[in-house]
Amino acid sequence: MSHAIKSAAQYHDAAEALFNTPFQFIVVPGLHDSGPAHWQSAWHDRFPGWLRITQIDWNRPDIDSWLAAIEKALALCRQPAILVAHSFGALASTLIAARHPDTIAGALLVAPADPAKFGLADVLPQSMLPMPTTLIGSRNDPWLRYEWAATWAQRWGSELVDLGTAGHVNADSGYGPWPEGLVLLATLHARAERSVPGRPRPFALTT
Repeated sequence: MSHAIKSAAQYHDAAEALFNTPFQFIVVPGLHDSGPAHWQSAWHDRFPGWLRITQIDWNRPDIDSWLAAIEKALALCRQPAILVAHSFGALASTLIAARHPDTIAGALLVAPADPAKFGLADVLPQSMLPMPTTLIGSRNDPWLRYEWAATWAQRWGSELVDLGTAGHVNADSGYGPWPEGLVLLATLHARAERSVPGRPRPFALTT
């Protein structure tokens, strides 16, 4: 599916929806974190009420560390969460979504990394995720072939957005503030609001 922002009014409406939300957004960067020029950082600056995971070692692709970091952020939430994930963070987000279906309201999965590169192809969810998700793929992403992005989107029941030749959808490929992405996120947000049955419950740690 091809998407394009049509007007400044569309961007304004998207931002307004994301400010006036029943959900808590959580930013989930991938390996090496997302620098200040990255769209995740720009969005976090734009919406300071969002949470963002932290890591001791951003350079080690340890899926358990990413899962623990997301769950730590979830424990701070008083509202159901929408995950805003990139690359390796998108892989971790699918596992969290499957693990906590009553807590996660939706997930934006931007340029997921290739799970096979990290020995995770058999670890990730193999069936439809139980909440609205959007997977944004690129035709020339060095971290995941578009054909595999489409395969995983179908497996997870995600709306698939084809950005064309967008690299890894990061600062290096020109994705800074990325207002078009906010429109896509607002569309996911609307789907989450309409999802049934009922609203997801806030996260609670189990002992």
